[in-house]
Amino acid sequence: MKTTLQRIGMILFMTGFVFSVCAQEMEVTGTVYDAHDKSPLVGVTVQVKGTQNGTVTDVNGRYRIKVEKGNTLSFSYIGYLVQEIKVNKLHLDVYLKPDKVALEEVVVVAFGTQKKNAVAGSVMRVADQSYYLPSVIFPYPREVNTEEYEAFKENRFLSTIQHPLSTFSLDVDGASYSNIRRMINQGQMPSKDVVRVEEIVNYFSYDYPQPSDGYPVRIVTETAVCPWNKKHNMVHIGVKAKEIPSETLPVSNFVFLLDVSGSMFSANKLPLVKASMKLLVNNLRPKDQVAIVTYAGAAGEVLPSTSASDKQKIMEALDNLQAGGSTAGGAGIQLAYKIAEKNLVKGGNNRVILCTDGDFNVGVSSLTELESLIESKRKSGVFLTVLGYGMGNYKDNKLQTLAQKGNGNHAYIDNLQEANKVLVNEFGGTMYAVAKDVKLQVEFNPNFVNAYRLIGYESRLLNDEDFNDDTKDAGELGAGHTVTALYEIVPVGVDVPVGNVDKLKYQQTKNDVSLPKFADSKELLTVKLRYKEPDKDVSRKLEVPVLANRMNLNASQDFNFAMAAAMFGQLLRNSDFKGDAEYSDVIRLARKGLGNDPNGYRHEFIRLVEAVEQLEK
Repeated sequence: MKTTLQRIGMILFMTGFVFSVCAQEMEVTGTVYDAHDKSPLVGVTVQVKGTQNGTVTDVNGRYRIKVEKGNTLSFSYIGYLVQEIKVNKLHLDVYLKPDKVALEEVVVVAFGTQKKNAVAGSVMRVADQSYYLPSVIFPYPREVNTEEYEAFKENRFLSTIQHPLSTFSLDVDGASYSNIRRMINQGQMPSKDVVRVEEIVNYFSYDYPQPSDGYPVRIVTETAVCPWNKKHNMVHIGVKAKEIPSETLPVSNFVFLLDVSGSMFSANKLPLVKASMKLLVNNLRPKDQVAIVTYAGAAGEVLPSTSASDKQKIMEALDNLQAGGSTAGGAGIQLAYKIAEKNLVKGGNNRVILCTDGDFNVGVSSLTELESLIESKRKSGVFLTVLGYGMGNYKDNKLQTLAQKGNGNHAYIDNLQEANKVLVNEFGGTMYAVAKDVKLQVEFNPNFVNAYRLIGYESRLLNDEDFNDDTKDAGELGAGHTVTALYEIVPVGVDVPVGNVDKLKYQQTKNDVSLPKFADSKELLTVKLRYKEPDKDVSRKLEVPVLANRMNLNASQDFNFAMAAAMFGQLLRNSDFKGDAEYSDVIRLARKGLGNDPNGYRHEFIRLVEAVEQLEK
């Protein structure tokens, strides 16, 4: 009897052991390559089939994921065939084949996919209405589109006589471009409110000369014929911030403020956030420090301020993050600033890095409340970087408010390659300010300019008197950053595309012959710039005149590319001022402006325009 019981016990034990082995969790690592040229693929979605467990490949194409033995891993990437592999070993390299048919013929439409020639103008414009994201193209959970973008009217032409001054805050953000790229790569045409032209232009760096004479910024100017209206001219204003080698940057006191609410569950949200922050941590110095604050239904400190020399501790804290719950973003912001102020490094780089889809729904959540909250925090000496993630419920309008009102900048991270650009390649520009409250004011000479139009910057316009008011907030410039502004001007003698009003009864108008003539000057315009040093409250001013006879018949490569980017944005918005521009003109002008493109961003832009040209046929 005893022997029989022992045998039964042994059988039960062995059965349990077998089941245990079958259900054994293992950590699988590997690299995902392009099957054609064997190059590693960045940002590939690696997901356990039938679950929400997923990750994305890093800048070297590598991935790491925990999975039960026998489960199936799905590898998916836009433009490639999905590959599914049953897990039976710890190391698994994957070679994805390009899906030429999908790239050439398929576009995303409401509730499914169609052949391109069958759509006939029905391609969805994101944010116009709700739709479901088809998993055949983008393998994330289906969700109703509730993305939000701030509506705005584009700048119109202004009469130089009536409006001689143009004043605005500089904008170094490039979030709109990467968001547009995400949509186009999925076969979707963005709605006009997604398109902020200045952010398309400023996504790219330009080869402007370094500042001199002890100033942290420098102004460069150029004029040329307008490519979409040959009767008009273009004025190119470039601003370059001084470059600082990464190793000599001041000590960084970072607080990662990470959204771990339920809306961040998808593989292109929290897993991508964690991978992005790991890229940043890997490039920090031992003297830098990192704290981690998370928020869902409530906010909490996950990691107290920790030296970047203990990278393993920071990485483990990131690995342990899980998504779930509602979104108390306001509480998270308050706690993050409190911790940043507690560990403030005098003369250092003190910054909160917020990673979220912007879907705040608990506590402080409205645009007005968020604006008031962030304005109260910007006096703390702590700067703000806002990184947007995800799709379907992305709240661009809220993240724009946070960045604009809180001495901040804003980027949209659609894949790990973009995270590497923003957090590694452009670390100084993104993470360390050399000038704050940077404003531009341009005065036009009515002897030569009938009217002018600032291209973009609609959300950054200031009153003329704000230029000399040091209490008015404006944009920040990071180390090595370039900022570009473009004006389309109507020369004297060319019809002015502006409205008119009846002659005034109670005061003289400026075109009254009894008024004095304009000053006799050979200057086309004057560019003025105000800025403050990061730890100062009093601004300094730079001033550069532009002569009327400096028209360049052969625009520089940077000017050509900037004009191509602006033309692309105007076409996407179907602008009233796009003139006779076509996508083929954008491609031609961009190719003239390729110049030195070490990271391939300008070449990628041309491919993107080519894709839109096909979608619009």
